[in-house]
Amino acid sequence: MPLVPSNYKPPFPFRNGHFSTIYSGVFRKVHGLVQKRERIELADGDFLDLDWSESKSNTNKVVILIHGLEGNAQRHYITGSAKRFNQNGFDACAINLRGCSGEQNRLYRTYHSGASDDLIEVIQHVLKTKFYESIFLMGYSLGGNLLLKYLGEVNKIPPQLKGAVGVSVPCSLKSASDELLKSKNAIYSQRFKKHLLAKLHEKKQLFPQKISETDIKSITTLKDFDDVYTSKAHGFVDALDYYEKCSCQQFLPNIKIPSLILNAKNDSFLGEACYPYKEALENSHLFLEVPDFGGHVGFWGRKNISYAEKRGVEFLNSL
Repeated sequence: MPLVPSNYKPPFPFRNGHFSTIYSGVFRKVHGLVQKRERIELADGDFLDLDWSESKSNTNKVVILIHGLEGNAQRHYITGSAKRFNQNGFDACAINLRGCSGEQNRLYRTYHSGASDDLIEVIQHVLKTKFYESIFLMGYSLGGNLLLKYLGEVNKIPPQLKGAVGVSVPCSLKSASDELLKSKNAIYSQRFKKHLLAKLHEKKQLFPQKISETDIKSITTLKDFDDVYTSKAHGFVDALDYYEKCSCQQFLPNIKIPSLILNAKNDSFLGEACYPYKEALENSHLFLEVPDFGGHVGFWGRKNISYAEKRGVEFLNSL
């Protein structure tokens, strides 16, 4: 029964979910990581930028890192993870999802919570061009949902893929969307919406036949954004259809490699359905750790090593 007890007990200020979320997202800095960018061409004519960092010693292990909504490979939680893995004998390949590397992607579509086709292409690229014996995955928030969906929907994953970690995972996208619409999360949802709308205005300039100014003006919430853009650009009927088809929760029973989900009880982004206790109890490969504290991607740690980074290295090293 892989429900993992948690010993995460941060200092008092970080026991407040909002404080830990905001501190981690705004104030934490990670220094000393050197990344080298590689661009890969995708089958549909678009591209992805991968930011690589290397272990100081030769290694046959690599971790592929996936950021969250409106993140990138330079966000502290990605650079902190890459640095920690590099210090422990892993190379790190940090994906910038479509449109997130500082350059607009080529197509009308971008990235979304269920875009496992892009992850498949990255894994195939790593297998074709590198010589790693072991590949691991670690994703935060949207990136965690994406990788867990991939692991549960693909019938045959590469034998080199040994394990995965998802942090602050919205296992039910509908449940998470409902939480983000609540007043307690207004500061976060407004910030996400601001960034997403800025990108959508750029898309309108490039694809005026696909979206109008009236469409954009109709967007007042994140769910509206998914109704107007995310769903239509990626082949779904509407936001609810997108949430239903892309939530990793339905795919968790099919996961066949050791996978850890680290979701804090006081994560204000996650509704009840985002804590897959039943699925973890019924799948010996799925490990669920639910600390009392941590907020959303806000797991403080000593020496500027977050608890999520510490647990990610521990879990994947144990496999």
